[in-house]
Amino acid sequence: MTPDQTLTAAAELVNRNHLRFPNESDEYRRARDGLLAEEIELRRHIERVAEQRRALPPGGQVTAHYRFEGEQGPVDFAGLFGDKQTLVVYSYMFGPQRERPCPMCTSLLSAWDGEAADIEQRVALAVVARSPIERLRAFKAERGWRNLRLYSDLDDAYSRDYHAVSEDDGDDAALNVFTRRDGTIRHFWSGEMGFETADPGQDPRGAPDLMPIWTVLDTTPEGRGSDWYPKLEYRG
Repeated sequence: MTPDQTLTAAAELVNRNHLRFPNESDEYRRARDGLLAEEIELRRHIERVAEQRRALPPGGQVTAHYRFEGEQGPVDFAGLFGDKQTLVVYSYMFGPQRERPCPMCTSLLSAWDGEAADIEQRVALAVVARSPIERLRAFKAERGWRNLRLYSDLDDAYSRDYHAVSEDDGDDAALNVFTRRDGTIRHFWSGEMGFETADPGQDPRGAPDLMPIWTVLDTTPEGRGSDWYPKLEYRG
């Protein structure tokens, strides 16, 4: 969508929709059409936000010499890009103080593992945690991940600079995007929706939500709920 495009009113697009389902009532269709108009407006708002994000001015230059240990050996920050010009880094809550990794992070990454090969057709994707690489590799095998690239933050420097360490020295999840243009690496964008920006009665969440599980559950009458979260294991 370009700025000079005139969009058809959502209500008109709703009128063009002729989907109907067996035995639905007139009451249901009126309510569903009202919801459809809102969904169309939401889609448009998501696109406007994405355009605004892409138009951000250059972020801060990355000048620190971060070092990581990957599954194939040591690598510097530029090495995380591979042959791509954009890098997405997810900070995984699996530091040395944890017996097991964060279930929420693990749920997200399990979904991303299936998308990683597609994502990396366009940008680089790296998962960074503060545990030793042997520990990360072992959990990757346990979980059956095949496509995610995991890295150990050798001295915590990257994790501390890019807000993946909490005030009590614990883990925080973080998503950061970096660019490499004309040999210069810069920070581009980071998720900044934490407890300070959460609405009443809600856990911190970004928009759009990066966890596919919540996207699916949001389409159901049960919704996300307020007392359930993913687990690492489910036993009968």
